[in-house]
Amino acid sequence: MTSAPDRHMIRLDRKPQLFSMRVAALIFQNDHVLVQRGTQDIYWALPGGRAEIGESSQQTIIREIGEELDRDCTVERLLWSAENFFAYDGYAAHELAFYYLVSLRQPFPFHESDIVHRVLDGVEAEFRWLPAQPSALLEHDLRPRFIAERVATLPQRHEHLIVREGRSGAAELSKETI
Repeated sequence: MTSAPDRHMIRLDRKPQLFSMRVAALIFQNDHVLVQRGTQDIYWALPGGRAEIGESSQQTIIREIGEELDRDCTVERLLWSAENFFAYDGYAAHELAFYYLVSLRQPFPFHESDIVHRVLDGVEAEFRWLPAQPSALLEHDLRPRFIAERVATLPQRHEHLIVREGRSGAAELSKETI
């Protein structure tokens, strides 16, 4: 009997530099978008996680949704790929990210203001729904910021972004549509 190969997340930690490949899902329900954060974090992000070596970005988001939300999902389309540059916990971080529009095949708990789900996946993460409006997402510090700024008008075709977010929260952004 052969055993499953070891799983290796795509993350290079060379403090003060950090590189990772992350895949995230934009999931809508009742005019809200699902977000997650580590319980020690002050900002929110879209659900998802790091890709594993040998795994496509679509396989990653399907796996992550299954692991974190215990749900099957349908990947609708790739919205954005982004090269994100930002400061994080003493690191100059460089993240290659893929953001997919995703629908869940089974209902997920919904509440307009409460935490609806928690999971322990290395760190404890909590999930909630936020209004799918730029002002609400910016007020709750959704990162990266470009998602909040674009949530009202999702691209019909994939866009590739280069995002440099400074410590002040301001972002320098360049875009190409593919």
